[in-house]
Parts: sequence; C-alpha cells; structure tokens
Amino acid sequence: MLALNLSIIIDPDIRKAQTLPSSYYTDPGKFSEIKLRFRRYWHFAAHKNQLLEKSAIELKHLENLIGEPMMMTDEDEIRCISNVCTHRGMLVVNDYCSKTSLQCPYHGRTFSLDGSMRAMPEFEEVEDFPTKKDDLRGFPVLNWKGLIFSGMNPSGIESSLEEMERRVGWIPVEEFEYDETRDRSYDIKANWALYVDNYLEGFHIPFVHKDLNRELDYDNYQTELFDGGVLQIGIANEGETTFDIPEESPDYGLDVAAYYYWIFPGLMLNFYPWGLSVNLVVPLSVGSTRIIYRGFVWDKRMLGKGAGGDLDKVESEDQDIVEATQRGVSSQTYDRGRYSPKKEEGLHHFHRMLTS
Repeated sequence: MLALNLSIIIDPDIRKAQTLPSSYYTDPGKFSEIKLRFRRYWHFAAHKNQLLEKSAIELKHLENLIGEPMMMTDEDEIRCISNVCTHRGMLVVNDYCSKTSLQCPYHGRTFSLDGSMRAMPEFEEVEDFPTKKDDLRGFPVLNWKGLIFSGMNPSGIESSLEEMERRVGWIPVEEFEYDETRDRSYDIKANWALYVDNYLEGFHIPFVHKDLNRELDYDNYQTELFDGGVLQIGIANEGETTFDIPEESPDYGLDVAAYYYWIFPGLMLNFYPWGLSVNLVVPLSVGSTRIIYRGFVWDKRMLGKGAGGDLDKVESEDQDIVEATQRGVSSQTYDRGRYSPKKEEGLHHFHRMLTS
C-alpha cells in the first residue's frame, strides 16, 4: 500500500488559514493516496425500500468507491455481501435479482441470500468441499432509519448518525418510497473534492443559483460543524415551502426549507419537505467524478416545490461552476486562497479532515 504523504497543514483558525493547495485537485499521485483512504469509511449502500420486490441489488457505486464488488440482500435481515463468485470470480448479480437464491451465471454455483454456498454442478469428486471459503464474504452493515451503510473495514460514522438522530430523527425516513424516476448519474470533468467544496458553502447561491436564492433566506443560511461532517440549514424566505417541524425538534419555530447533511468523505443527504435526495460523490480519476442521485419520497404533494423543487437545474449550475473551477485550479498562476470566516466554515472543516 502507498504511504500517505498528505502533510499540508490547514490552520485551525479559519481567519488565518489558507485553502487546499491546487495539487489536491490536480496531482494524480495525491489523488491515489486519498482514494485509498475511502476503504476506511462507512459508505451509503441503499435505502431498504430499494429492495422492495427484489431479493438482491448490485451496489456498483461501492465498487467504484472502495474497489470491491458488493450486493445488498434481504431475507430474514438486510446484508451486504460479496458479489464475486467463489468459483472463478464471476460477478453473481448484474443489477438486481428477484429470486430466493443467487446463481452465478457463469457455471451455476448457487448461494443462499445470506451468502452461504448451496450447490455446485460437476463438483461431486472434489475433496474437502465445500468449506467456509466457498461462501460469499459478508461485510459490516449499519442501518439508520432504513438507510443502509457498509464498507470493507469501516469506522467513524456513528457520531454523524447520532447528530442526524438528534436533529432530524423525527422524520420517518424508513417509510420513504424509493422513486426510480429521480435516479440520476452525471460524469463531470472535475476533481471530487471540488464538488464537495462547492456543496459545503451557501456563499455561491446568490451568484450561481438565482431561482434557489429566491427560495432561501441567504442572510440566515446556517452552517453547523460536527465530528465527521457538516450540516447546512436553508431557511426559507417568507411564503416559501417549509417543514412542519414538531415541538420536540431543536428547530421548532424555524422556517426550514432544507437540511443539507454532508458526511465525510462524499455522502450528501438532502432532506426536503417532499423527502430525501441522496447525492453520492464517486471519484473516478484526478479530474473526473461521478455524481449519483437517489430519490426517496415522503410527501408527493410537496414535489416540485421549495428549495428541492428543481434539483436538475441546481445540479447543472453546480456542474458548470465546478468544471470551470477545475480548469482554474490547474492554472500555473493559482495555488491557494483564503476562507470567508462567515460563509466557508464547512469548507474549512472538510479541508482539515482531508489533510489530517
């Protein structure tokens, strides 16, 4: 494994700090070092309701994130298991499966939904077969209100889930319906960290998102830092669509249009009155990133309204900005900038996490 060489220091005092050096966005070696770290973290796998009428779904984005083909299955419990047949390494499930067992399409090896091997043709004379090595490997699973997380040897998401439970635990996320029509996948010509940078500040909203700016009260836009992530709260302008927040919430009485959660390194959970939009930031190369959207609907009457009303337009505007910024940070004349202490606390927090 490559030795990490991420020695740049981001001053903890945002008033004194400089932003990331441009090499973090342009150096292929540094990209590879950072990408290796993704195996240490929990990643969003799916919402449990993506498995309705299916017994297994392929988790292609996790393969791109951590280099491991995986699938999620549901029988007596939800599991994340290897999608690699233990015979010759063929992928077992392509996209999804609706059967009560899993069969490799190459030579017919069959597995239970818990990953245990059940049958294999033409293996009658094989000695000491089967063993545990012939089962599909299982991976750790965390379930927060129907949102399933997994990874290779993950750690570090528990404090983020505790923060979300405290703040938005009243929202019945486990009941949200998966809406496949809201699925999106975009490949953009920019480093993944630039996309995260852009997400973590509302500073650009009046300049880039004219329609969204009419929905949100820019002067009262809030950013809160927590161990492992950032919460941004979009306060609505008068008369715009908001949550009906219960008294037990710490935000009772506020006109909240959106809760924007980012969890390190690249998960974005955007809660709107209509439901949840999940953004997955998947690094492909130093200058290429895949952005995956998944949508889960709570209240259909709220679709098309408020801060989450036209996500395609907001995404297009963000992509244009981020791709242009990638060209800019690749310039010989740029290396580092400075932070706005009022508007870029989330960006500063991310950079300190990335370089620690």
